Amino acid sequence: MPTYQFEAMDTEGQEIRDVIDAPTEDEAVATIRQMGYFITRISEKKARAKAAGKAGSKGGRTFAIGGVSSRQLTTFTRQLAILQNAGLPILRSLKILEKQSKPGRLKNSLMDVCEDIESGAGLSEAMSKCPKCFNRLYVNMIKAGEAGGALEVILLRLADFMERDEDLKRKVKGAMIYPAVVITVAVGILTFIMIKIVPVFKTIFDDFELDLPPPTQLLITMSTAIVNYWYVIPLIPMALVLFVKLLRKFRQGRMGWDLFFLNVPIAGSLQEKNILARTTRTLGTLIASGVPILECLNIARDTSGHAMFEKMYHNVSESIKEGESIFKPMEENCRAPFHPVALFLWMLFPALPAAALMIVPGDVAQYAPTAIGVCAICGALWYFMRMKRRVVELFVTNMIDVGEETGELDTMLFKVADTYDEDVSVMTESLTKLLEPILIVFLGISVGFIVVSLFLPLVSLIQNLS
Repeated sequence: MPTYQFEAMDTEGQEIRDVIDAPTEDEAVATIRQMGYFITRISEKKARAKAAGKAGSKGGRTFAIGGVSSRQLTTFTRQLAILQNAGLPILRSLKILEKQSKPGRLKNSLMDVCEDIESGAGLSEAMSKCPKCFNRLYVNMIKAGEAGGALEVILLRLADFMERDEDLKRKVKGAMIYPAVVITVAVGILTFIMIKIVPVFKTIFDDFELDLPPPTQLLITMSTAIVNYWYVIPLIPMALVLFVKLLRKFRQGRMGWDLFFLNVPIAGSLQEKNILARTTRTLGTLIASGVPILECLNIARDTSGHAMFEKMYHNVSESIKEGESIFKPMEENCRAPFHPVALFLWMLFPALPAAALMIVPGDVAQYAPTAIGVCAICGALWYFMRMKRRVVELFVTNMIDVGEETGELDTMLFKVADTYDEDVSVMTESLTKLLEPILIVFLGISVGFIVVSLFLPLVSLIQNLS
């Protein structure tokens, strides 16, 4: 039976080094935990020299690309809170977690934090020097915990906040997997039919010199375009993504795009609720931790990731500097303003599908300019109808007003965040259930159109032959 050497901490914070016999490492870990120890390191005894050699080569800083994943940071925060609750000094807790961390950005940052603390810096000051690992929200909450002498409570609250945020992201991403797979399969099937099946029928029709009906002409035109210009298909979504990225590089372009997307049916509402859930939970967590209100609003502004909400929180912050409450300026900035870029986008995107009529053979192509104009006007009318609606619902501002009056603003913000978290979960599940039949119907209509278009000339041919 293998022998495992381990290092652990007992409930009083004393370091323990011992060995244990177990069939597997998992069973060894389970046995040690049953003894009431917190494991910091474990390895098989016979491989100790080899492991030590590897540790020596990787013990220092390693080259790391990118930041730290939210799941990794959440786990670190939860473990740090447990160690602090056990009464360990902060430096010792950080060194324990640094030793058990895998080589990467987090391990490098923890080494830097430990060095700064040994030099006399505070935890929040040391973490602020590692912005790729610890953001402003994280640093300010740690700073508030240090000032209030309740660091372990703040760490637990921070871990809870990060776990809720991660769960919400996971639900949204998970709900989008099935529609993405169905769309990919549908596009693959339709592309295969257009490239391999339709050209065979085109050859048959050409050999018999048949007069093709308009649906068949449209299908063959589309097939020929796909066969000859297949490389354009992946370029279209790439060009759209590049266009949006370039547009968002400019301040007014970013504001225009964000206001455009906010008015997209279902998707815009989902984004709005998601942002409100995230920012209100951020505000509530920071206020409950004792962070100054202006700093809370600035951090909430940065976490929104949306130009319109950033402007709203900025205006609220400026009003508070002049002695206002949060409720009044938020109520004044709760509606989306008019923006020319958003209007242009709402005229452009509906008109793009109508532009496809220009490639249709026959008399249909002459109606393309009219169709483009009608679609652009409809897009503009939709934007003007949706432009002045409330983005921040009355429920949010009323809850904030009540919270300010009763002195329980953080509690009210948490309730708002919980409500919107639930709304996002329900909307995501409903959207997934709605997309499933829509995609199936779309695929059925597409295949049905192809089948009918191909068999109409064949029916005519059979009638002529008979």
